[in-house]
Amino acid sequence: MTPRYRLHYAPDNASLCVRLALEELHLPYETALVDRPGQSHKSTAYLALNPNGLIPVLETPDGALFETGAILLFLADRHGGVFPAADSPERARALSWLFWLSNTLHPTLRMLFYPSHYLPGQDAALRARTQARIAGLLDMLEAEQANRPLPILSVCYAAPMLRWLALYPVGESDWFTLVNWPRLHQVCKTWDDRASSIAAARAEGLGDTPFSAPRPANPPEGSAT
Repeated sequence: MTPRYRLHYAPDNASLCVRLALEELHLPYETALVDRPGQSHKSTAYLALNPNGLIPVLETPDGALFETGAILLFLADRHGGVFPAADSPERARALSWLFWLSNTLHPTLRMLFYPSHYLPGQDAALRARTQARIAGLLDMLEAEQANRPLPILSVCYAAPMLRWLALYPVGESDWFTLVNWPRLHQVCKTWDDRASSIAAARAEGLGDTPFSAPRPANPPEGSAT
Protein backbone atom coordinates (compact mmCIF):
# COMPACT_ATOMS: atom_id res chain seq x y z
CA MET A 1 0.00 0.00 0.00
CA THR A 2 1.32 3.45 -0.93
CA PRO A 3 1.84 5.51 2.23
CA ARG A 4 -0.58 8.40 2.61
CA TYR A 5 1.68 10.16 5.06
CA ARG A 6 5.31 11.30 5.21
CA LEU A 7 6.69 12.12 8.64
CA HIS A 8 9.65 14.48 8.85
CA TYR A 9 11.35 13.38 12.03
CA ALA A 10 14.44 13.31 14.17
CA PRO A 11 14.96 10.52 16.72
CA ASP A 12 13.48 11.17 20.17
CA ASN A 13 12.03 14.53 19.14
CA ALA A 14 8.41 15.68 19.14
CA SER A 15 7.96 13.63 15.98
CA LEU A 16 7.99 10.60 18.29
CA CYS A 17 4.49 11.59 19.45
CA VAL A 18 3.27 11.52 15.86
CA ARG A 19 5.01 8.23 15.09
CA LEU A 20 3.25 6.65 18.07
CA ALA A 21 -0.12 7.87 16.81
CA LEU A 22 0.55 6.58 13.29
CA GLU A 23 1.51 3.20 14.74
CA GLU A 24 -1.54 3.12 17.04
CA LEU A 25 -3.76 3.78 14.03
CA HIS A 26 -1.95 1.15 11.91
CA LEU A 27 -1.46 3.69 9.14
CA PRO A 28 1.10 3.24 6.37
CA TYR A 29 3.65 6.06 6.40
CA GLU A 30 7.16 6.84 5.34
CA THR A 31 9.75 8.90 7.14
CA ALA A 32 12.15 11.63 6.12
CA LEU A 33 15.06 12.10 8.51
CA VAL A 34 15.72 15.68 9.57
CA ASP A 35 19.42 16.35 10.07
CA ARG A 36 19.31 18.32 13.31
CA PRO A 37 23.08 18.80 13.70
CA GLY A 38 23.19 20.00 10.11
CA GLN A 39 20.23 22.35 10.74
CA SER A 40 18.28 20.97 7.80
CA HIS A 41 15.05 22.03 9.55
CA LYS A 42 16.16 25.63 8.89
CA SER A 43 16.62 25.03 5.16
CA THR A 44 14.50 26.75 2.55
CA ALA A 45 12.87 23.46 1.59
CA TYR A 46 11.91 22.61 5.16
CA LEU A 47 10.71 26.13 5.95
CA ALA A 48 8.34 25.82 3.00
CA LEU A 49 6.70 22.98 4.95
CA ASN A 50 6.94 24.56 8.41
CA PRO A 51 7.87 28.25 8.55
CA ASN A 52 8.78 27.84 12.23
CA GLY A 53 11.63 25.50 11.32
CA LEU A 54 10.62 23.00 14.01
CA ILE A 55 10.12 19.23 14.06
CA PRO A 56 7.75 17.53 13.19
CA VAL A 57 6.02 17.99 9.87
CA LEU A 58 3.52 15.50 8.51
CA GLU A 59 2.89 15.62 4.77
CA THR A 60 -0.66 14.50 3.97
CA PRO A 61 -2.86 14.37 0.86
CA ASP A 62 -4.33 17.65 2.15
CA GLY A 63 -0.95 19.36 2.48
CA ALA A 64 1.76 19.67 5.12
CA LEU A 65 0.80 19.88 8.78
CA PHE A 66 2.97 21.24 11.58
CA GLU A 67 2.50 21.64 15.35
CA THR A 68 2.44 18.33 17.21
CA GLY A 69 -1.01 18.77 18.73
CA ALA A 70 -2.54 19.77 15.39
CA ILE A 71 -1.07 16.73 13.66
CA LEU A 72 -2.32 14.40 16.37
CA LEU A 73 -5.85 15.81 16.31
CA PHE A 74 -5.92 15.68 12.51
CA LEU A 75 -5.02 11.98 12.55
CA ALA A 76 -7.53 11.19 15.28
CA ASP A 77 -10.37 12.98 13.55
CA ARG A 78 -9.51 11.53 10.16
CA HIS A 79 -9.15 7.91 11.31
CA GLY A 80 -10.92 7.57 14.68
CA GLY A 81 -10.49 5.18 17.56
CA VAL A 82 -7.84 6.96 19.63
CA PHE A 83 -9.70 10.06 20.82
CA PRO A 84 -13.34 10.88 21.61
CA ALA A 85 -15.36 11.66 18.48
CA ALA A 86 -16.83 15.10 17.85
CA ASP A 87 -20.25 14.04 19.16
CA SER A 88 -18.94 12.22 22.24
CA PRO A 89 -19.72 13.64 25.70
CA GLU A 90 -16.06 12.92 26.53
CA ARG A 91 -14.81 15.20 23.76
CA ALA A 92 -14.78 18.52 25.59
CA ARG A 93 -12.70 17.35 28.51
CA ALA A 94 -10.35 15.38 26.27
CA LEU A 95 -9.80 18.44 24.07
CA SER A 96 -9.01 20.57 27.10
CA TRP A 97 -6.29 18.18 28.23
CA LEU A 98 -4.87 17.63 24.75
CA PHE A 99 -4.46 21.38 24.33
CA TRP A 100 -3.08 21.58 27.87
CA LEU A 101 -0.37 19.15 26.84
CA SER A 102 0.32 21.19 23.72
CA ASN A 103 0.01 24.72 25.07
CA THR A 104 1.02 24.38 28.72
CA LEU A 105 3.22 21.36 29.44
CA HIS A 106 5.17 21.16 26.17
CA PRO A 107 6.21 24.85 26.10
CA THR A 108 7.28 24.59 29.73
CA LEU A 109 9.55 21.69 28.84
CA ARG A 110 11.10 23.85 26.13
CA MET A 111 11.90 26.47 28.77
CA LEU A 112 13.63 23.78 30.82
CA PHE A 113 15.64 22.43 27.88
CA TYR A 114 16.50 25.76 26.23
CA PRO A 115 16.58 28.38 29.01
CA SER A 116 18.97 30.66 27.14
CA HIS A 117 16.26 31.17 24.51
CA TYR A 118 14.11 32.82 27.17
CA LEU A 119 16.44 34.44 29.74
CA PRO A 120 19.99 34.60 28.39
CA GLY A 121 22.59 34.39 31.12
CA GLN A 122 20.13 33.13 33.74
CA ASP A 123 19.98 29.44 32.86
CA ALA A 124 20.28 28.06 36.41
CA ALA A 125 17.65 30.36 37.89
CA LEU A 126 15.16 29.75 35.12
CA ARG A 127 15.68 26.00 35.24
CA ALA A 128 15.04 25.91 38.98
CA ARG A 129 11.79 27.83 38.62
CA THR A 130 10.76 25.76 35.64
CA GLN A 131 11.42 22.48 37.45
CA ALA A 132 9.10 23.59 40.22
CA ARG A 133 6.43 24.58 37.72
CA ILE A 134 6.68 21.27 35.88
CA ALA A 135 6.31 19.35 39.15
CA GLY A 136 3.09 21.24 39.80
CA LEU A 137 1.84 20.56 36.28
CA LEU A 138 2.55 16.85 36.67
CA ASP A 139 0.59 16.88 39.92
CA MET A 140 -2.35 18.15 37.88
CA LEU A 141 -1.88 15.48 35.22
CA GLU A 142 -1.58 12.79 37.88
CA ALA A 143 -4.87 13.91 39.40
CA GLU A 144 -6.56 13.89 36.00
CA GLN A 145 -5.28 10.39 35.31
CA ALA A 146 -6.87 9.25 38.58
CA ASN A 147 -10.13 10.97 37.71
CA ARG A 148 -10.39 10.08 34.03
CA PRO A 149 -7.64 8.18 32.20
CA LEU A 150 -6.11 9.95 29.22
CA PRO A 151 -7.23 8.87 25.74
CA ILE A 152 -4.71 6.96 23.66
CA LEU A 153 -3.94 10.02 21.54
CA SER A 154 -3.10 12.10 24.61
CA VAL A 155 -0.76 9.41 25.92
CA CYS A 156 1.01 9.51 22.55
CA TYR A 157 1.82 13.11 23.49
CA ALA A 158 2.35 12.75 27.25
CA ALA A 159 4.53 9.62 27.41
CA PRO A 160 7.38 11.07 25.30
CA MET A 161 7.38 14.24 27.39
CA LEU A 162 7.72 12.18 30.57
CA ARG A 163 10.59 10.35 28.87
CA TRP A 164 12.38 13.59 28.02
CA LEU A 165 12.11 14.89 31.57
CA ALA A 166 14.13 11.87 32.72
CA LEU A 167 16.87 12.50 30.14
CA TYR A 168 17.21 16.20 29.40
CA PRO A 169 19.01 18.47 29.78
CA VAL A 170 21.81 15.91 29.72
CA GLY A 171 23.41 15.71 33.16
CA GLU A 172 20.76 17.95 34.75
CA SER A 173 17.70 15.73 35.06
CA ASP A 174 18.30 14.22 38.50
CA TRP A 175 15.52 16.35 39.97
CA PHE A 176 12.93 14.30 38.09
CA THR A 177 11.80 10.87 39.31
CA LEU A 178 8.75 9.48 37.54
CA VAL A 179 7.74 7.20 40.42
CA ASN A 180 6.80 10.34 42.34
CA TRP A 181 3.74 10.35 40.09
CA PRO A 182 2.66 6.69 40.42
CA ARG A 183 -0.30 6.79 38.03
CA LEU A 184 1.77 8.39 35.30
CA HIS A 185 4.54 5.89 36.01
CA GLN A 186 2.06 3.04 35.58
CA VAL A 187 0.86 4.50 32.27
CA CYS A 188 4.47 4.57 31.07
CA LYS A 189 5.10 1.00 32.19
CA THR A 190 2.01 -0.16 30.32
CA TRP A 191 3.01 1.76 27.22
CA ASP A 192 6.49 0.25 27.16
CA ASP A 193 4.85 -2.98 26.00
CA ARG A 194 2.39 -1.61 23.46
CA ALA A 195 3.04 -2.58 19.86
CA SER A 196 3.22 1.08 18.85
CA SER A 197 5.91 1.78 21.44
CA ILE A 198 7.93 -1.27 20.49
CA ALA A 199 7.86 -0.23 16.82
CA ALA A 200 8.80 3.37 17.64
CA ALA A 201 11.56 2.27 20.01
CA ARG A 202 13.02 -0.01 17.37
CA ALA A 203 12.93 2.72 14.73
CA GLU A 204 14.48 5.38 16.97
CA GLY A 205 16.76 3.33 19.24
CA LEU A 206 14.88 3.98 22.49
CA GLY A 207 15.48 0.66 24.26
CA ASP A 208 12.96 -1.73 25.79
CA THR A 209 11.68 0.60 28.53
CA PRO A 210 11.42 3.84 26.57
CA PHE A 211 8.95 5.54 28.89
CA SER A 212 9.13 3.98 32.35
CA ALA A 213 12.94 3.78 32.61
CA PRO A 214 14.34 5.78 29.68
CA ARG A 215 17.87 5.56 28.37
CA PRO A 216 19.46 7.95 25.88
CA ALA A 217 18.46 7.21 22.32
CA ASN A 218 20.82 5.18 20.18
CA PRO A 219 19.11 5.55 16.82
CA PRO A 220 20.00 3.59 13.70
CA GLU A 221 20.03 6.91 11.83
CA GLY A 222 20.17 10.56 12.76
CA SER A 223 20.64 12.31 16.09
CA ALA A 224 18.24 13.33 18.83
CA THR A 225 20.08 16.60 19.48
